[in-house]
Amino acid sequence: MVDLTPFARKIYDAMDTLGAKSEDKTKSADQIMEKVKMGKGQVNQSLQELLKKKIIKRKARSKRAGYFICQEV
Repeated sequence: MVDLTPFARKIYDAMDTLGAKSEDKTKSADQIMEKVKMGKGQVNQSLQELLKKKIIKRKARSKRAGYFICQEV
C-alpha cells in the first residue's frame, strides 16, 4: 500500500467518487477542489504528490489540465 498524506488521500478519494478513473473521464483541479472543499494551493500540492507517486496522471487539454487515477491505492 502506498503511504499518502491525509490531504492526498482525501484528493484520491474525491477523484474516485467523481469517477476520474480513465483518460476520457478526467477531472480538473477546480472540480476536485469543489468536491473536497479545500484551498487551491493544498489541492495542487496534493495532486503533485499523487503525480510523483504515479498514482494519477495529468492530461493536457485545451483550457485546463485534467487528472485521472491510473493506480489503485
